[in-house]
Amino acid sequence: MAEPESKRLKTEDAPYELVYWHGLPGRGEFIRLLFVEAGVPWKDTSDKGMEASTSQVLELISPDSGPSVQGKNPPVCAVPALRHGDVLLSQTPNILQYLAPRLGLAPKEGVAVYHLNEIVLTLIDGFVTELHDTHHPISVAAYYEDQKPEAKKRSKFFIEERIPKFLGYAQRVLDAETSGEGPWLYGDSITYADLVLFQSIDGTQFAFPKTFQKLKESGKYDGVFKLYDTIKERPAIKEYLASDKRQKYGDGIWRHYPELEEEDEKKE
Repeated sequence: MAEPESKRLKTEDAPYELVYWHGLPGRGEFIRLLFVEAGVPWKDTSDKGMEASTSQVLELISPDSGPSVQGKNPPVCAVPALRHGDVLLSQTPNILQYLAPRLGLAPKEGVAVYHLNEIVLTLIDGFVTELHDTHHPISVAAYYEDQKPEAKKRSKFFIEERIPKFLGYAQRVLDAETSGEGPWLYGDSITYADLVLFQSIDGTQFAFPKTFQKLKESGKYDGVFKLYDTIKERPAIKEYLASDKRQKYGDGIWRHYPELEEEDEKKE
């Protein structure tokens, strides 16, 4: 049986290109951190400015997009997307799993491939998908201001139950036998799961700073916050975080609305 064309897509010596919105760290930030840590250059549509970046994103995700944009790849529903030679991929965990072994941030085979993906999927469930629902609990098409009462209710549940659950999960991973020597989530060296945890914590504590301060002071998640600090001080990451390349939080997934922590403050 002949191989499908998708198996013969060319990637040799091809540059990496991240397709994502301008001005939003969002899910694209997970992918950028892999390139930064690995010291691998990449092209980024967000560097082209608002108009050019938006145009390129909309062209890619349009229902009318065809082979001239997609090549011999399935259609892209939403960004981030990654171009690598003839390969076009979407879905953040899928892109991360493709990149990590190529960038030296995950093994290429064995059960560890699936263990790492399992950890990453869980972290993104909690600190991206569920967090996004705190400010858009009804509809992504409606403004935050149109769903504030529901957002406040959702945030209360997220603060009291879901953040501790996912921080607790990360701490359990660190305490498990699969976490070797050092501060890492899996094995004896840094993997892409550690970078995903870093971005998850960084973004979520921007959104809920008072909540995170209390959780940090509780002492229940010391390993998680130690790993966060370790990643933050790695030379390439530290330089990137201080540069203009690192986009500021604001709109997008990680937003800070002080009123969403108000109920927590009243209990003090």
